[in-house]
Amino acid sequence: MNITTNGEAASIEPLSVQDYLISLGIDPRRVAVELNRDILPKAQYQATLLKEGDSLEIVHFVGGGS
Repeated sequence: MNITTNGEAASIEPLSVQDYLISLGIDPRRVAVELNRDILPKAQYQATLLKEGDSLEIVHFVGGGS
């Protein structure tokens, strides 16, 4: 199935949001996910299955400062 991740087209097998993040090498605890323009609560990552045409924005948290 085809989805969009951070503006890039991707073809994937059906997965949960959490499993998709892990497949990308992303720690689900360290990102925020917007699914079809709505923020997805972390508690719903495993239960939310990606569907054809979904659009994800994955935002990484960056530590640091001055």
